[in-house]
Amino acid sequence: MIKSLYLRVVLTFLAVVVVSVSVAFPLATIFFRNLITNEFQDEMLTIGNQIIKLSEDMQVKQLDSFVTGSNRFNDNYIFTLFNENGEPMTAVSLNKNGVPRIEASEVAFVLKGSVYKSLDYGMIRDPLKDMKVGIPLKVGDKTFALFIHPYLSETTRRQVQTAVITVLVIVLIVGSLLILVASRYLVNPLKKLTLATQRLARGNFNVHVAVMQKDELGELAASFNHMAGELKQLEQMRQDFVSNVSHEIQTPLTSIRGFSKALRGSEIEESERERYLEIIERESERLSRLSDNLLKLASLESEHHPFHPSTFDLDEQLRRIVVFYEPLWSEKQLDMDLSLPRVKIAADSDQLNQVWMNLIGNAVKFTPVGGHIFVKLVPLRDRVQIWVQDNGIGIAEEDQSRIFERFFKVDQARQRDTGSGLGLAIVRKIIDLHQGTIEVRSEQGKGTQFLVTLPILTYTSKK
Repeated sequence: MIKSLYLRVVLTFLAVVVVSVSVAFPLATIFFRNLITNEFQDEMLTIGNQIIKLSEDMQVKQLDSFVTGSNRFNDNYIFTLFNENGEPMTAVSLNKNGVPRIEASEVAFVLKGSVYKSLDYGMIRDPLKDMKVGIPLKVGDKTFALFIHPYLSETTRRQVQTAVITVLVIVLIVGSLLILVASRYLVNPLKKLTLATQRLARGNFNVHVAVMQKDELGELAASFNHMAGELKQLEQMRQDFVSNVSHEIQTPLTSIRGFSKALRGSEIEESERERYLEIIERESERLSRLSDNLLKLASLESEHHPFHPSTFDLDEQLRRIVVFYEPLWSEKQLDMDLSLPRVKIAADSDQLNQVWMNLIGNAVKFTPVGGHIFVKLVPLRDRVQIWVQDNGIGIAEEDQSRIFERFFKVDQARQRDTGSGLGLAIVRKIIDLHQGTIEVRSEQGKGTQFLVTLPILTYTSKK
């Protein structure tokens, strides 16, 4: 089996050339043979008529001598004369030199006053041997048959055949050389792609294939470059993810380890011991939440995440979330404004519960004391809009496009208070699974508004 694409292309092209020449040469030969035969026969008829007219004008008495003399002074055609009895009056034993065999039936046909053309009686295999015309020639009350056929010596015939074969061989050689060059030109971009793919497989994502062609190979190279760029971005995201997870885990672990060592001291007062234990408990809960969020996000991004749709009252679900956070927003003296008309929706209740927990929880967390939070439901014909709006610290415009990224935190100065940075990433994933959309509008110092749009009863789960 041939494994080299270059060799396969060359051999394929050569096979195509050989087959093309093998098929085209006989077809072209047949075409030109018929074309030449027609032209030759017309020319022979013209010459024959001229000889007849000349013999009539000269009132030739010895036709055989006249025809024999015409043969001496003509190198292109041979003239054969038959009397009224069908007997040859000039030599016809020139078959080995290219003279066609003249049948008695053909002579009789001409003696009856008809013009004979060999082309009218089937395909001529060799125009220079088989082609002939016969013309009736009348002298007085006698009718003679004059046959004319082309003449080409065997040496000349061989020279013509040698020239044709030589031309074909030259065409094959030149064509093969051109195919070798063209094949290398075609295969070279594939070699570049192969080397780039090998580098990519070894983890080098800084690869770029420069192909100037604007054909399928150029499109393939462009697609490869795009894929390499996407893989590079994914690799960077993976590294950032590992770095962020390591940081998020390391920070509470450091606190737990430090305060655990401090608790070993016997000089610590009871109040300090209680405070240290509270910190350890809080950091442990933080680790637990981080672990739960990572598992939840991984499950949502997998193709086998469980999905259990049911029809439920969305307004009641939102009220339960608001009641759940009542101790927090009551402590901060927040004004909680609700506009929740009754709306039934077909969706996964547990997943959407997580969405409202994150959105309303963030609103309570980032709204200052005495602030305002507004939760509103707007039922439309085939969908429902859920608004969660606050007048808290807001989000900078340059950060709004990144808040749904994993581990992204707007307030980097207070990372310990702003969570793990996974909450909104989970929200976006759940909304996507429900074929909905989420938008954010915010201005620093004036608050943030989230708009979630979901289908009501026409939901079909994504797979």
